[in-house]
Amino acid sequence: MSGFKKFLMQGNVIDLAVAVVIGVAFNSIVSSFVADLLTPLISAFGGLPDFSSLKFTVGESNFMYGKFLNAVISFLLIAAVLYFLIVKPYTHYKDRAATREEITHRDCPECLSEIPIAATRCAHCCAEIARA
Repeated sequence: MSGFKKFLMQGNVIDLAVAVVIGVAFNSIVSSFVADLLTPLISAFGGLPDFSSLKFTVGESNFMYGKFLNAVISFLLIAAVLYFLIVKPYTHYKDRAATREEITHRDCPECLSEIPIAATRCAHCCAEIARA
């Protein structure tokens, strides 16, 4: 039981739990934005009062495709927000950090072992090397 408690108290599990709670809250905000603000704005141009009331009937079954449209719009908005606010800046940061990596070593032309960039003699084969 102590191993399970130790696992639950790890930082990764707690961070994941916080992320899930924030994600659920964010989902409700986006769903409300789509259903209460964006859908009526779109429907003002299309003439439909609300997407959630859209349906078609086959026999005795009602297919509520309007609610599905709201869910698709919510998903696309959440995906766009995640991409533009998290993925794109992180990728940009990661690319900049990769270009800033300082080159501190090079390969010896004689034995191909790794030596410091300022070295004039290889520590492995003792070959004299021109300064880079």
